[in-house]
Amino acid sequence: MPYDEFVKNYEQANELVPNEVVKLAFDDEMTPAKAWRTHLNLTQAEVAERMGVTQSAYAQLEASEKPRKASREKIALALGISPGQLDF
Repeated sequence: MPYDEFVKNYEQANELVPNEVVKLAFDDEMTPAKAWRTHLNLTQAEVAERMGVTQSAYAQLEASEKPRKASREKIALALGISPGQLDF
């Protein structure tokens, strides 16, 4: 089944994580936030600006293996994904 068709058929499609993101997280030992940012070709500064924080503050959030729920929600909003997509 083509991926686009799969996504259309499942309500939880907004919780899916592309294989490329999972590969970055596990093979390159990145946190989910860093893997998503890399996948989306964004810099830390760009994500930080979207969040209204400094680049160094975002770098600390991104480096956290288990960020707080509120932090995951802010990061997800800045990346344009759902918070659940950071939980893997």
